[in-house]
Amino acid sequence: MKKILITGGAGFIGSHVVRLFVNKYTDYHIFNLDVLTYAGNLENIKDIEKKPNYTFLKADINNANEIDTLFDTHQFDDVIHLAAESHVDRSITDPLAFIQTNVLGTVNLLNSAKRIWKNNLSSHLFYHVSTDEVYGSLHDGGYFLETTPYDPQSPYSASKAASDHFVRAYYNTYKIPVVVSNCSNNYGQNQFPEKLIPLFINNILNKKPLPVYGKGENVRDWLYVVDHARAIDVVFHKGKVGETYNIGGFNEWKNLDLIKVLCKVMDQKLNRTQGESEKLITYVTDRAGHDLRYAIDANKIMKELGWEPSLQFEEGLNITVDWYLNNKNWLENVTSGAYLKYYDEQYSVN
Repeated sequence: MKKILITGGAGFIGSHVVRLFVNKYTDYHIFNLDVLTYAGNLENIKDIEKKPNYTFLKADINNANEIDTLFDTHQFDDVIHLAAESHVDRSITDPLAFIQTNVLGTVNLLNSAKRIWKNNLSSHLFYHVSTDEVYGSLHDGGYFLETTPYDPQSPYSASKAASDHFVRAYYNTYKIPVVVSNCSNNYGQNQFPEKLIPLFINNILNKKPLPVYGKGENVRDWLYVVDHARAIDVVFHKGKVGETYNIGGFNEWKNLDLIKVLCKVMDQKLNRTQGESEKLITYVTDRAGHDLRYAIDANKIMKELGWEPSLQFEEGLNITVDWYLNNKNWLENVTSGAYLKYYDEQYSVN
């Protein structure tokens, strides 16, 4: 069986990728490597944990010796690398953690792959999953292309940009077959409630303030997480070695407009008076270095690989809200303890 290592597979996006590959490709053995930080949760993949073609490996990509041992033991054929520190606010508070995991952790994986694959490089693939934030901020219209120069504005995006550069450097220098994808904002089931949509779903449920940065004018392109997993599947199997593919939903929303739509949906589903949740909107000090607009041009992956989003945003949002409302225990489990302390520090009201 082809042995595929998926890193970060207990996290939000990673869990959806692991599930898709385990269920769709029974002739692959999927190894899910995750260190299980606050954002990694085995409950996210409980439905596949007994599958015969699935193995969970608790390990830290920051530990080079541990990664070497796993590559020696399991002889992975391919890597899909999603493990990362990913929250901009946390990167502003602790940039070194992002450098360690996103840069050095990626290089550790590349080194292990290079050593194990050296005698037959062409039969392997290192797929690095990245973000649109590496391109910086769009101020004058237009869209991010695969050829857009990098201009990261936060410690998070700088660490992801550096990891992208190392992946391409290993392709150019050591001829490791690589492919890179850069995706827009994801939303959907199992997302840790530090990110906008699950954070606000949880706050609306509990009638807590909805902390909006600045005036809420920042624009993001949103993609349903299952569609991102489908795109990763397509890039892994059909993508051209050495290429980059931008993945997006052609679905731009100002933060404040999105929040108002979410409030309306939540009021309907909770049988509350329309406008009740919107009254919870509270403006807080803008994030340092807050990028104004992200927007992906996903024409390359659509034209060359035949992928396209399957859901309109309103449909995906309804599915997402329903999941959180039907899984309140999951929400309660992940929003206790240290998370509450972090939340209070991060979103202090003006």
